[in-house]
Amino acid sequence: MFKEEYSNIVMDHFMCPRNMGLISNLNGEGTNGDPKCGDYLNIYIRVENNLIEDISFLVYGCPASIATSSMTTELAKGKTLEEALKITEDDIIDALGGLPENKKHCSNLGVMALKNAIQDYYKRKI
Repeated sequence: MFKEEYSNIVMDHFMCPRNMGLISNLNGEGTNGDPKCGDYLNIYIRVENNLIEDISFLVYGCPASIATSSMTTELAKGKTLEEALKITEDDIIDALGGLPENKKHCSNLGVMALKNAIQDYYKRKI
């Protein structure tokens, strides 16, 4: 049976995810799902003065999906919208100390859901 090797950082974010749940006064919401593995992510943001003041998530998925979602919120919190839009899959993987090759696609969940949340924020402002 295949056993996945996760870094201590991945295991920490899986066992104790940061920013999980809903936030109050959100003004942006983004979703993303990966049909290959069935994972699905919602990211919620509260933006004030072009900064992501608060961010949270709800995810359905494997340990890597939970860890990458948690790390995405950690990387985006406190950043300007422009800075947050520059977060890449590699940034998330690097911050987690790596992922097994067959789980690297999970980092796409966070990147795309974050971008979708920021787009939703801009749409709500109109």
